[in-house]
Amino acid sequence: MRARADYTTNDVDIVPAASLLAEPARAAMLTALLDDRPLAAGELARLAGVSPATASAHLARLLHGGLVTVIRQGRHRYYRLAGPEVAAVMEALAHLSPVTPVRSLRQSQDAAALAEARTCYDHLAGRAGVALLDALLARGLLAAPQAHTGPARFEVTVDGLATLDAFGIDIGALERARRRFAGACLDWTERKPHLNGALGAAITERLLSLRWIERGSRRRAVKVTPAGAEGLAATFGWSIEG
Repeated sequence: MRARADYTTNDVDIVPAASLLAEPARAAMLTALLDDRPLAAGELARLAGVSPATASAHLARLLHGGLVTVIRQGRHRYYRLAGPEVAAVMEALAHLSPVTPVRSLRQSQDAAALAEARTCYDHLAGRAGVALLDALLARGLLAAPQAHTGPARFEVTVDGLATLDAFGIDIGALERARRRFAGACLDWTERKPHLNGALGAAITERLLSLRWIERGSRRRAVKVTPAGAEGLAATFGWSIEG
């Protein structure tokens, strides 16, 4: 019998989660859930290109492994990612993985839309998301603690508190939440960071409510509206050109 690897005695065992991600249909389902909207098993089966029975078996494994949760509404069951940590793993894997070759005009249009602006779980990503974090830092609305080491995290400055409060963000409530306040994902299309965490999610929700961004016809894609481009520039100094 093969001995168990020594690293599992002191560190976390990544093998169970990695094995769940390493199956094409399950990976497709998790990717489909990256826009943080619950989907029924039948829709996930269609998107993954498998039969309903096969999809149910995969979803049972993902549920048991803690990568998805289920919402029951009457006789219907809807699935969503278990949390932002799962989305962060999927985004990181996308950064490490080769880009799928574009084989049609539709695929080219989809890729361009996702690269321009999309949601990464519940926060803004793509060129628009990277430009937003760049603007927040350039205007001194966010700052990184000087003594901090490890994954990027940010603090709201005095100027940032005033600006975000006027924008409709309750910073105090976000800081009391159990979720990480503000960090960064390495954007897999831009290869630069965009804002995540409770703050990233709250800003994105506010942008949607103001119709400064709108969900596109392609899954996960969003677009910055003309009013949004004007409002983002005036409020945060944002520019899609960087």
